[in-house]
Amino acid sequence: MKSISSYKVAAIALCISTMVFAQNNKKNNNMKTRVMMPTMAVAAKGETMEPNIGIGKDNREAVGKLLNTLLSDEYLLYTKTYNYHWNVTGMSFNDLHLFFGKQFEQLICFVDMVAERARALGIQALGTMSEFLKNARLQEQEGVPPAKEMIKNLLNDHEAIIRSLRVDLETCVELGDMGTNNILTDLMCKHEKMAWMLRSYLQ
Repeated sequence: MKSISSYKVAAIALCISTMVFAQNNKKNNNMKTRVMMPTMAVAAKGETMEPNIGIGKDNREAVGKLLNTLLSDEYLLYTKTYNYHWNVTGMSFNDLHLFFGKQFEQLICFVDMVAERARALGIQALGTMSEFLKNARLQEQEGVPPAKEMIKNLLNDHEAIIRSLRVDLETCVELGDMGTNNILTDLMCKHEKMAWMLRSYLQ
């Protein structure tokens, strides 16, 4: 009998010990959860969260205006290249159709890159054709020109964007935005390569 009673006491003691351990462990986990939860800044209703990235609002807005002008140029050039991809004719149709296709695929990436940089600075990116036409420095050209003229038109537009980018790069440095400066430097190099390829067709 004594042996059985000892087993019962030991079992009860083990159960109590297990329950206490479980409760303490649960408390500790809850405390860890409260400590680990990050503090999040939440904007009040109707309030816009301003980027706190070391560039003042006025400078961000100035760079944003620059980017939206560039975005308009890029989208206009993308549309023009797509038009030529569809409508080119002549003995070089297959080569130019594929060539223009590769170029407009690059240009839509440029469009996305510029628009997302504006958004990263807290600036609304333009997104309608009327806005693009209003803000672009490049000009639309109606109709479908001969293949050689298509190439000349695209070359002129690429070179115009390159010249504008050289000025924009200096402006970004003056405004303290080296991030946009780096992006536009890379973009300029890509436009220079596309211009070289277009120029090679004319030589």
